[in-house]
Amino acid sequence: MGGTIHVLTGCTAVGKTALALEWAEANGAEIVSCDSLLFYRGMDIGTAKPSREELARLPHHLVDICEVRERMDVTHYITKARAAVEDIRRRGRKVLVTGGSGFYLKAFFAPVADDNEVPAELRTELRGRLEQEGLDALLAELRGLNPDGLGELDVRNPRRVLRALERCRASGRTLAELEKEFAEQPGPFADCEVRLCELVREKADLERRIEERVGQMLRAGLVEEVRGLLGRGLKENPSAAKAIGYRETIDFIEGRLPAPSRSNGPERGLAAAIARNTRALVKKQRTWFKTQLPPHAVVDAASADLMQLKAIFPLKVTT
Repeated sequence: MGGTIHVLTGCTAVGKTALALEWAEANGAEIVSCDSLLFYRGMDIGTAKPSREELARLPHHLVDICEVRERMDVTHYITKARAAVEDIRRRGRKVLVTGGSGFYLKAFFAPVADDNEVPAELRTELRGRLEQEGLDALLAELRGLNPDGLGELDVRNPRRVLRALERCRASGRTLAELEKEFAEQPGPFADCEVRLCELVREKADLERRIEERVGQMLRAGLVEEVRGLLGRGLKENPSAAKAIGYRETIDFIEGRLPAPSRSNGPERGLAAAIARNTRALVKKQRTWFKTQLPPHAVVDAASADLMQLKAIFPLKVTT
């Protein structure tokens, strides 16, 4: 495929959308979303999805591509993202990836998933055993398949133990062998030059923006949006249902907000819960960007403009 991919990232509420649109319009680019919730039709208010007017200003890819009950994963994302990048480049346009979903973002810089497919019947079998026999039974089998140990696997995390056992059973290899093989494979966009810029803000400024955003979401009808999505199968997709803004609203609708949150009125309690969990997410995102992404340019979003991005994006990321 080749060519250049520009990536503009940053934590939740930092201000990516506005600057991404400005840069894309000024540079003949199209936007490829790297937000794990913008895939879903109907998840608009709680995701701060770009408005219809913003989406209409230039082509956006990987936005509103599936129903809320459908599950997306990084493997599907990579396939769709590569197809979008190839399509954009074929038409002579530039590519701007924007979003802050860490695991999906990392795919532009490093391998994030191996090529070992797990048969559906094996996955069903092992999930059934986990429910019936418990974590210890699966862990015992996994240890038997890995006589040299399980490395740094979190053995008390059922999801990770299940995934490790699936991979060992499906491939016939140990975890150490799979890890070595994974480390040697190229990333899905290794044939491209990737230029990365991260937007940041001072803590107080960002927290103010989070409070404002949550208030806007509730005024725009977040509760009504979630009620509608529940009827369309939101809870069939755990990743979407547990997303910040949605899980708290589900708890609100179903009467599970803790009593202290209701003391100053239910919607005020809902706003406080969403803002609190958003601040916790931002803290995790900042750490992730520092530890998981390659060296990159960092720009203060409060003063960022197109001239700064023009100076930054020619820098090639070293991986």
